[in-house]
Amino acid sequence: MIDHALSSDIYTIVSSIPKGHVLSYADVARLSGKCGPRQVGRILHHNPDNSKVPCHRVVHEDGTLAPAFAFGGEDTQRRKLKHEGVLFRGARVHMQKSRWKTSFS
Repeated sequence: MIDHALSSDIYTIVSSIPKGHVLSYADVARLSGKCGPRQVGRILHHNPDNSKVPCHRVVHEDGTLAPAFAFGGEDTQRRKLKHEGVLFRGARVHMQKSRWKTSFS
């Protein structure tokens, strides 16, 4: 069952992540206060409008990219993030430098 209110909350949080920054699935879950990181991933995987909700800005806690990124795969996600100025350390996002600083950080 899809919780449309929760999905809307998650999409709002993700839409607020500025270019050049990322949050982890766990970060988004903490900001929502309503679910866990896996549920965030499921919701983002079913995002109806990738042009408005930048799901590519959500990565794993350790900076790894989503292997099954819903909109083109890991290479597409990496390319989009690099284009926006997100810093990488090897194959992972450099979380210390690229994580969006929010009230929980």
